[in-house]
Amino acid sequence: MIKISPSILSCDYSKMGEEFENMKKCGADWLHIDVMDGHFVPNITLGAPLVKCLRKCSDLVFDCHLMISDPQKYIPDFIKAGADLICFHVECDSPIDDTLDLIRENGKIAALAVKPGTPIETVYPYLEKLGMVLVMTVEPGFGGQSFMADMMDKIVALREECAKRGIDMDIQVDGGISLDTVEVAAKAGANVLVAGSAIFGSSDPKETISLLRSKAAKYF
Repeated sequence: MIKISPSILSCDYSKMGEEFENMKKCGADWLHIDVMDGHFVPNITLGAPLVKCLRKCSDLVFDCHLMISDPQKYIPDFIKAGADLICFHVECDSPIDDTLDLIRENGKIAALAVKPGTPIETVYPYLEKLGMVLVMTVEPGFGGQSFMADMMDKIVALREECAKRGIDMDIQVDGGISLDTVEVAAKAGANVLVAGSAIFGSSDPKETISLLRSKAAKYF
């Protein structure tokens, strides 16, 4: 099933509540919330207190992508704030198994992300605990980067590995997804599509979301 998750990194932060409400009206399935600590990645965005406030503005799935060094420490805060899915990086400093267990024990969807330079095989030991894997198609930390098409081999390999194990898993792509690149990602096997500037910068976000969905759906 195709899921469109607009990245709020590209929204107007001065009216985030309105932006969240509008994304639901435009047909978004999830909202992709990028959390950056200024350490794991060089940028800093927002934390659990703001997520808690924004939870009042939308009942869409909060797809929280933690680009932070020690996600285990902050998992309880994001759970209390209203995160539905918590994705952290396999390259982080926290113990992976323990962090995944903490998310799952609290009834949330656990996910792992991999940077462009990280082999996809690093997530294989954890597949049975995951609801999703995020394959980054840009370097994490900033919006507006160009799509890295060479990451598609990772998605293909991950789909094949999941099929071997009988695992039906969401595969998400984040970075440079647009009307020009969405089919490449979907053809490789990605069904959860994060798009920031392509949606929030569109003159007609509803139409853009609809087109992203229809272009991707050809492959599912």
